[in-house]
Amino acid sequence: MSGHELLEELAREPERAALCLDVDGVLAPIVERPEDARVPEDTRAELTRLAARYALVAAISGRTSDEARRIVGVPRLVYVGSHGLELSPDAERWRVALQLFLASVEWPVENKGLTASFHYRTAPDDAAARAALETVAERAEQTGLRARFGRKVLEILPPIEADKGTAVRQLLSDRDLTRALYAGDDTTDLDAFAALDGLELGVRVAVASTEGPLTLRERADVVVEGPPEFLELLRRL
Repeated sequence: MSGHELLEELAREPERAALCLDVDGVLAPIVERPEDARVPEDTRAELTRLAARYALVAAISGRTSDEARRIVGVPRLVYVGSHGLELSPDAERWRVALQLFLASVEWPVENKGLTASFHYRTAPDDAAARAALETVAERAEQTGLRARFGRKVLEILPPIEADKGTAVRQLLSDRDLTRALYAGDDTTDLDAFAALDGLELGVRVAVASTEGPLTLRERADVVVEGPPEFLELLRRL
């Protein structure tokens, strides 16, 4: 089926389907300072409508679930934070190790407890900032943590099998759902795309940008250019 046909089929039986959505870059436009991110009112209105229509509407974020809930501002959604780590019982034992590592890094950090993000969107020299953070990434991996780059950001995480994909699988399994859409804009969302493999119906939406990975476009069933176009897609559901 084409992307348009997949969306129509998903919307035909919403009571059997889930919408799983990344937050930053999908629902909320990317901003220079992460703390300034907000979901626009028009998007909030659509999410409220969809939460009453679909079996599940979930926001799955790299932020904590509390922070994602604040940014999205729609109480009826299900929120999963820290790239799915909040659903993993093994994540908590890495909290102290992560905090000790962060204390050794001289770079502004977005500390999320179980994960951390080093942003360089506002750096005067992208190449120099990236090179400096490559060193931070190497040090993190030497201590047993995981490091990965995304859209102008280095993320440090515990080395456990938990990601947005495991979060999607658990949410669907808990509700016995086999039809789902996932929308994302960055490398971490590829895990969630893979989680839709084998479902009765899976729709992968790439919210594309010049900063996002090309692989996201290649693996998507539907590609939209930025949060405003994604809002138009939501209105079709």
